[in-house]
Amino acid sequence: MRVAMLAPPWIPVPPPAYGGIEQVIALLAKELTERGHEVTLFAAPGTRSEAAVLSPLEGPHPDEIQLSVYEADHVASTFARVDEQDPPFDVLHDNCGFTAFAFADRIDTPVLHTLHGPFTPETSAFYARHAGKAAAVALSRYQAEQAPGELEIVAVIGNPIVVDAFPFRDQKDDYLLWIGRLNDDKGPQRAIAAAREAGAPLVLAGPVQPGEEEFFAREVEPHLDGDGISYIGEVGDDKAELYAGARAFLMPIRWAEPFGLVMTEAMACGTPVLAFPEGSAPELVLDGETGFVVEDEHEMAAAVGRLGEIDPARCRESARERFDVAAVAEAYESAYAAVSPKR
Repeated sequence: MRVAMLAPPWIPVPPPAYGGIEQVIALLAKELTERGHEVTLFAAPGTRSEAAVLSPLEGPHPDEIQLSVYEADHVASTFARVDEQDPPFDVLHDNCGFTAFAFADRIDTPVLHTLHGPFTPETSAFYARHAGKAAAVALSRYQAEQAPGELEIVAVIGNPIVVDAFPFRDQKDDYLLWIGRLNDDKGPQRAIAAAREAGAPLVLAGPVQPGEEEFFAREVEPHLDGDGISYIGEVGDDKAELYAGARAFLMPIRWAEPFGLVMTEAMACGTPVLAFPEGSAPELVLDGETGFVVEDEHEMAAAVGRLGEIDPARCRESARERFDVAAVAEAYESAYAAVSPKR
């Protein structure tokens, strides 16, 4: 197929640092190209890909994310290029927020839009109003269930990872692991409570972002003792080794996350996940097979004592079956064909 893939205009693909959507696009564009599709990636300048790359704007805009002038310019310039293609694209895969979806009926190429964010009253109203203009892919069944009824969701496809890029260990160290932004929704304080009750050491990793300093000082810092509870800051290349060595990855979230990439990355390393039943977590974590879905900190602490029931090899196998980029690309091939009238 001839696939136009639309990335956000803010940062290059793959991202130099933070950029979850851009990392997903980088993996998918590479895999689809290697599978023989003609992929043209419309992305910020500085993008590198096995796919053909067109950059509609003169530069990236990492410090101006969500500024509408750049998103509108990026999308309109992409649409003009798409309309000029001969032969035409079979599908435009939109990963760029709201502008392309709102104007998807202005081009002849069918648009397939991936829902990268949660539904809110505002976004639900937007998708209901513009629903007939494009089809959508949800990241989880939970996310699909939250969609307004008017929106056509043609598939549920999780974000991809390259399972073989993650180290596998079946013999684990003694520590539990929590990674994320240090705020109340992500729950580092709940991970601390569970680890304390279980009598297990805990490693915390992630950024303290502007506005979250008070939370960190109140809920996390008083518990840091360098032995039982330790905070190592934001991690980069060391993250995979941290996953692989952990007895379990803790996910004590209290918000309806539509996907949760850290859970799939941990499982790729053979590390079971202990998660609260919020958002997509009960789908990603197969209870009793790749970890345990628990109601609160007390159940999480009790589940630490049951980690011997979980086979690390099955965690990795499950991640490969459901979230490896090859499986995700195959699912997108079917979704593209479903919206393309030529297929």
